[in-house]
Amino acid sequence: MLHLPYRELPTAEPGTPDTRSPLRYLIWIAAQQKIHLTFNALFGIGWMVSQALIWAAVGAAIDHGVIPKNEGELFLWVGVVMALGLFQAICGALRHQLAVTNWMNASYKTVQVIGHHISKTGSAVTDEIPSGDIVNTVASDAMRIGGAYDVFARFMGAIAAWVVVSFILLSSSVELGLIVLIGVPVLASLTTPLMKPLHATQAAQREAAGRLAALGSDTVAGLRILRGVGGEEVFLNNYKRQSNIVRLAGNRIAAPQAGLESGQVLLPAILTAIVTYLGAQDVMHGTLAPGQLVAFFGYATFLTTPLRTAIEYVIATTRAFVGAGRVLRILNIDPLVAEPASPLLWPAVIDAIDDRVSGLSLRRGQLVAFVTETPAEASQLADRLGRFVPDVAGVTINGTPLGLFSVADTRRNIVVSEIEPRLFSGELRYELVPHGDVSDGNIMPALEATSSLDILEALEDGLDTLVEERGRSFSGGQRQRLSLARAILTNAEVLILVEPTSAVDTHTEGRIAQRLRHVRGAHTTLVATTSPLLLEQMDVIYVVVNGRAFAHGTHDELIAASSTYRQIVLREDA
Repeated sequence: MLHLPYRELPTAEPGTPDTRSPLRYLIWIAAQQKIHLTFNALFGIGWMVSQALIWAAVGAAIDHGVIPKNEGELFLWVGVVMALGLFQAICGALRHQLAVTNWMNASYKTVQVIGHHISKTGSAVTDEIPSGDIVNTVASDAMRIGGAYDVFARFMGAIAAWVVVSFILLSSSVELGLIVLIGVPVLASLTTPLMKPLHATQAAQREAAGRLAALGSDTVAGLRILRGVGGEEVFLNNYKRQSNIVRLAGNRIAAPQAGLESGQVLLPAILTAIVTYLGAQDVMHGTLAPGQLVAFFGYATFLTTPLRTAIEYVIATTRAFVGAGRVLRILNIDPLVAEPASPLLWPAVIDAIDDRVSGLSLRRGQLVAFVTETPAEASQLADRLGRFVPDVAGVTINGTPLGLFSVADTRRNIVVSEIEPRLFSGELRYELVPHGDVSDGNIMPALEATSSLDILEALEDGLDTLVEERGRSFSGGQRQRLSLARAILTNAEVLILVEPTSAVDTHTEGRIAQRLRHVRGAHTTLVATTSPLLLEQMDVIYVVVNGRAFAHGTHDELIAASSTYRQIVLREDA
């Protein structure tokens, strides 16, 4: 088998795609695998040209071996036919291997580019594009993009074979040579009027399918709520209506695509009939030898392959163009958080984080908490300190504005664990440590600190257990504890926790509160909570109202001095 340089997917860095237009994106993808595409084109040319030359060898065997009864010439040309057949088989196998490689590389490069972009843009993408539509783009459009590179080698071989056959025919019959040389592109051009409607109908169908996927995803996610309010029938009817729109859009694709695919059969047949008829006329007039006529008939029959391949390539590239447009719809969404032009080097140690807007101040190794009147206000402040929003003016790291550091450095060193526990499907071990760089021995202390060992003991396969979609096999409290353990296992310099114990019982919450300081060690932890059990363990607590801290102190100090604190934490009446 062929051994060429390759990169395993996913790569560490997929590169920066050209997002100025679908065509430029497809060219960028091609440039990423130019070596494979070049060799694939060479094998495609060898594969298809050798098929054409077999007919020349067959004709020569008839004219120089069969008709004059010359066994030597006959065996010579039979050997040439066999050699061409062997060469064709080798080139065909290598062409197919590389075609699949190019297809997979292009498809999964696109998937990785989308994944990296979404990780950088955060919620900006899902704010504009439904998540179901994004999934459809990854599952469908990426594969369509890869399909264009799968057909590429055969298309190049088709062009080369058409040129070779045309010149062979020109050398024997100028008339037939010109017919093939001019006729093939003319017949192929007859499919051009179908391209614009095919492009438009495919884009419309893809848009409708994306909306259907989004509707299905939203319905499944909210099924429990729908059953609670008796809304299943309404959403079922909505799904049926959108499904019918997709079906009708698919039907509209049928006409131009059927025209193209019919052209794959009809147009080559027309060319075959013309070449065969004129060749037979030449034999009858003595200007062509019988072997040449056989070869001409073979050429005419063979030319159906290049012509059909050219039409197939047009269909594949049209689909890829539509798919690239859908991909660029995602890639052209700007991140909420912009990178600085020249990022500063992240400090070796975070000694202090200060926010002049809210008034919060964190020192290395502290357990700090803040309480707010609403969960939304707590999430907004956590997002600001974690740099998930563009406005971080006033937030400094060791006195340096947070916005001057790279987003990647910020994410590695400041981790925000949201109020809603999110678990993904997969092995529990890698759910807790996504990068797999922490041993099982280090996982256990985090599980103990979050009072999660009982969850592990109840699982037959322990850390090897496969977590179901959305972690639905766990209760809300279990999901929250496992999510907290995952946050702790990041070993982040600064860990920001938003209501980390809201779904657990009081006894479990008390154990977590007592163990949090020990498991975090010398690192800094900021907790947004209204739980007295957690607040009692904090070094300092800030009372934040309307985005500003107007009081701070220990739990006991604030209980004694702040009525607002008592209202929020103890639920006292105003």
